Amino acid sequence: MYKGYITDVPGIEVGHAQDNKGGTGCTVVISREGAVGGVDVRGSAPGTRETDLLRPTNLVQHIHAVVLSGGSAFGLAAANGVMRYLEEQGIGYDTGVAKVPIVAGAVIFDLGYGDVRTRPDENMGYQACKNAGSGMVAQGSTGAGTGATVGKVLGMKSSMKGGIGTSSIRLPGGIVVGAIVVVNSLGDVVEPDTGRILAGARDPGTGRFIDTRRFLMENGGLNDAVTGNTTIGVIATNARLNKEQANKIASMAHDGLALAIRPVHTMLDGDTLFTLATGKIEADVNVIGTAAVEAVARAVVNAVMSI
Repeated sequence: MYKGYITDVPGIEVGHAQDNKGGTGCTVVISREGAVGGVDVRGSAPGTRETDLLRPTNLVQHIHAVVLSGGSAFGLAAANGVMRYLEEQGIGYDTGVAKVPIVAGAVIFDLGYGDVRTRPDENMGYQACKNAGSGMVAQGSTGAGTGATVGKVLGMKSSMKGGIGTSSIRLPGGIVVGAIVVVNSLGDVVEPDTGRILAGARDPGTGRFIDTRRFLMENGGLNDAVTGNTTIGVIATNARLNKEQANKIASMAHDGLALAIRPVHTMLDGDTLFTLATGKIEADVNVIGTAAVEAVARAVVNAVMSI
């Protein structure tokens, strides 16, 4: 049954875990059978794990999970719990002496939202795996979106709540392209077709949207003290792709961020998108990339509209 989530892609599971009091969390996207992986990092302040491994020239072809996490670089520790869970399930790259789960990941900076001392850790990553399933995916202020905010050009005082969103698109021939995105952007989230601001920086005095893109151009610069950004996500498909194509899909999918977040890919964002291709159905990479753009844009909108 089609649900409009990334889990519409057969073999893809999603699980959330969070500390609501501490204001942070993590989300795991699992492919138990392994999926061909790709990645594209466009923001200039990234926090990532295993991105070099996903380059087409490197050995390992399949990955087993992607972790999206709050906590800035501290949050990368959540991947240790994902590795522990997958190893217990007998999932991993067979080295001959042990199966090593291949777990990629990226983080957002949400330390300014809740308790700065609370960060996703190994136990939270493990719990996210235990919560994972192939059905409904909670959206909004949950999982890695728990501490996400958007529109921070004037700092947290002007921002609005961000979150996590998902979507999927069905194509002819049984192909599905899905996305899940944690929206924690410097820029505003807009309606892609009209440009109408849905969530973003507000004037502290009037409460009206200031339009971050216009604000930056009219004020001639950005205060380097503005921190706490980055949008990260995963595109999944049951199409058959090689590593070069999976990386191309991740690259094309960033256009979806550009459609729905303005501005995007700044020096203070660490925007990163991963691809997981389970390899079940032959497909044209151009079609998959086009659908990925749309799926990412929809997921961004769903993230803020689900708050």
